[in-house]
Amino acid sequence: MKPLMVELVAYAPTQYYHCQHCEVVWNAAQMPNVKKWHEENWRTSMPPEMMKEYNTLSDWVINAAESYGGQVVFKVVDAASLEGVWKSLRYGVRKYPAVIIEGMGKVIGEDFKQAEQMIDQKLAALTA
Repeated sequence: MKPLMVELVAYAPTQYYHCQHCEVVWNAAQMPNVKKWHEENWRTSMPPEMMKEYNTLSDWVINAAESYGGQVVFKVVDAASLEGVWKSLRYGVRKYPAVIIEGMGKVIGEDFKQAEQMIDQKLAALTA
């Protein structure tokens, strides 16, 4: 059975890094400011209330992925990215987070119980 696709459109923290090769060099050289810079970048990438919302979403995704096993694939899309803007337009999303199940059903906001119910219904329909 093909796994169920669940897309989550939400504001996500942005991290900036050097190119992959440079990061390896900086880490190997144990440059103390690089790690500090990345941590500072992470802390200040979003306002605290948005970071709290993202952490709540992240916790739900981790727990849901564990409970559904390989039956569900989760994809988080940053609402501020080009893909996020496209998905918002495509699915008529104006508030975040948005949970989009198999490109059809959607749940807006942090009502993750409702999202789980929709996922359960889709999984039951696929196995019937």
